[in-house]
Amino acid sequence: MATKKAVKKASSKKATKKSAAKKTPAKKVAKKATTKSSTRKYSPSGSKNVETEMKEMKKGTLKSGRSGKKVTSRKQAIAIGLSEARRAGKKVPPPPKKG
Repeated sequence: MATKKAVKKASSKKATKKSAAKKTPAKKVAKKATTKSSTRKYSPSGSKNVETEMKEMKKGTLKSGRSGKKVTSRKQAIAIGLSEARRAGKKVPPPPKKG
């Protein structure tokens, strides 16, 4: 009977090693998903456009569209800078689709 108990203990140890081995590949997959892409989304000149618009907004001289109202929102200033960069043909992703 002593040999049967020893066999059971050995088999239970093997089972725990297998389950531990199965968990490690999942961690490796997660690391691969978080790696950076090598290409640049915004050109340096495009980001400079946004920077100048932000400075204008902080000064209080940035006006919006036809109405000519003063821009107070940070997000709106960024949108204006990106829009001008797109018109100039700089490398900037297309605007998000409404849906």
